[in-house]
Amino acid sequence: MNSSFEYIDIILLAMIAGFIFLRLRGILGKKTGFEGKMFSSLQNNFEKTAVKEKTKNKNFDENEKSDFLKGAKIAYETIITDFSDSDNKITTSKPLLSKKIYNQFKQALSEREAKGHFAEITFIGINSASIKTYKKNEDNLEVTVDFVSELITCVKDKDKKIISGDSEKITKVYDTWIFSKDMKSSSLNWLLIDTIT
Repeated sequence: MNSSFEYIDIILLAMIAGFIFLRLRGILGKKTGFEGKMFSSLQNNFEKTAVKEKTKNKNFDENEKSDFLKGAKIAYETIITDFSDSDNKITTSKPLLSKKIYNQFKQALSEREAKGHFAEITFIGINSASIKTYKKNEDNLEVTVDFVSELITCVKDKDKKIISGDSEKITKVYDTWIFSKDMKSSSLNWLLIDTIT
């Protein structure tokens, strides 16, 4: 009789452990899954464009534009969101940034941290993303993209007092970003090499 109860207890404990594991994976997946699925999607979309363009010298056709812009939108949201992290560190978006842009972002975050400030950014969505220009620059492909997005953004001090922006107001933001890929490199990554706001 006791052994039967023990067997039931083991089953119940296994079920509870399994439930907790699935819940934890679901919660943690919101943070790390973004790096996997979203970043993989970004690479795949950019890779399709790079492979097609490697064998021909012409402007994007509509399918190539669509593939590229899917990846560019994911990169845009990843970078904007990463810049607002409370730890003032660039993590998820680092592989998407050129050395120049990474250093600029890192310096801006260091200055913000030194002042005891932190940014809160809620990404509402991208209204539009369009390719402005496309060109070959030696061995690199460079694509300039115009983004129109909606964000809720503010900067707070160490006492959580708002010093700029508005924690409730949605703001329309216009950005122009330039992405580049070295066609001779085995890397599939496109890098953000410049921003114009």
